[in-house]
Amino acid sequence: ELMSDEEILFLVRVGASLGVNKVRLTGGEPSIRPGVVELVRAIAQTPGVADLAMTTNGVLLDKLARPLAAAGLKRVNISIDTLNPAKFNKITRWGDIDDVWRGILAAEEAGLRPMKLNSVVVRNFNDAEDMIDLARLTLENDWEIRFIEMMPFGEISDFQQSNVVSFQEMR
Repeated sequence: ELMSDEEILFLVRVGASLGVNKVRLTGGEPSIRPGVVELVRAIAQTPGVADLAMTTNGVLLDKLARPLAAAGLKRVNISIDTLNPAKFNKITRWGDIDDVWRGILAAEEAGLRPMKLNSVVVRNFNDAEDMIDLARLTLENDWEIRFIEMMPFGEISDFQQSNVVSFQEMR
């Protein structure tokens, strides 16, 4: 079940009372949560919380980056596996890379830094020029790119295992 805002805030308060000073909103897509700006504000105002971050697909950041930053969000990690519009649409089954790109720029403008871009690398899909294109973004922008090994879930099929690109290969 989805945790209520009250449950999240209770856990944040307990964690902060025990010395936790960093909080990250993630799981599913936190930006679609009703009242996410108010939740961020409440977390940021919790005594002891010094750092509040969010991992997001970035689609709604074009509209939410400024309000989230004003509410106390410090930084974002944005999931982006390719800059190729057709591949992006195939991965997300609906998405438009331009929405994410606008979100990235809005997050930067709102001061949500350091900005980290996360890319899950899959063999024969985004393991060649996509990695280079994403890495190239760090030459022109003050962003970090993190290439992540695909983690097969459940019963590991031969298909899943054969598509894993190890960190050593990525380097």
